[in-house]
Amino acid sequence: MKRMKGKDYWKKHLSRGAIYVFLIVVSFISVFPLYWAFISAFNNTAEILGGRMLPSTHFVENFKNLIETQQVGRAMINSFATSILQTLMTLLVCSIAGYGFEIYHDKYKDIVMTILMLAMMVPFVAILVPMFQMFSKMKLLNTWVGFFLPNISTPFMIMFFRNSARNFPKDTIEAARIDGLNELQIFVRMFVPMMRPTYAAAATMTFMNAWNAYLWPKVIMSTSDSVTMPMLVSNTNTGYVIDFGVVMMAVTLCSLPTVVVFFLLQKQFTNAVAGSVK
Repeated sequence: MKRMKGKDYWKKHLSRGAIYVFLIVVSFISVFPLYWAFISAFNNTAEILGGRMLPSTHFVENFKNLIETQQVGRAMINSFATSILQTLMTLLVCSIAGYGFEIYHDKYKDIVMTILMLAMMVPFVAILVPMFQMFSKMKLLNTWVGFFLPNISTPFMIMFFRNSARNFPKDTIEAARIDGLNELQIFVRMFVPMMRPTYAAAATMTFMNAWNAYLWPKVIMSTSDSVTMPMLVSNTNTGYVIDFGVVMMAVTLCSLPTVVVFFLLQKQFTNAVAGSVK
């Protein structure tokens, strides 16, 4: 009997150890590209191409060359401004839409929601040319309205808020209506505070997507003053001779804000994705 218990003990701990080893390996594979990009910002082109995995002494040189050749300050300001504004507008529009789809539920809204879900299956590249032609005819090229309009409402975010609204207690809504609150007051005073983790998760995803957006900003904005950080990274990777130290410095600067935002909101993000409502 004791022998069987001993076998079960070792079997249990070996299984747990294998799981930990697997998680460590997967975590290393996930983090390694970010580590390599950060370390490469300290190295020159020869060291990067040589596969050096430790920092060297070229950080200041790479940063100086990047500042001299690219509009880093302008790109940072544009990226922060567009990402923050797009995040705020997306949270407002998609949360109201998701709340309305679930709370004021009927079969016609289900049909509309189904159409939105089908739209998620269409790749953005497939609609890029028609969108460009439409925005060109509307005189929205090189305008912030044209920049934001396609991104302030997405089927995924509407579905995300709708699924969260399913956990919102319906009895609370009825009680609030009896107490004299109108629909807007119920949404602002009750739904928004209770769905704080959902808003944090949505803000994290939206900010990261807005910050990393490249294709549509590149198409709709063609002036040098409208450059964003992903566009700046692309600009460093052009020419006959590429300074990979400068490229990796730009990549590092472009990656840092999204990393900071994720770590600041990771707890709320995990709670919202897990479906918890506080």
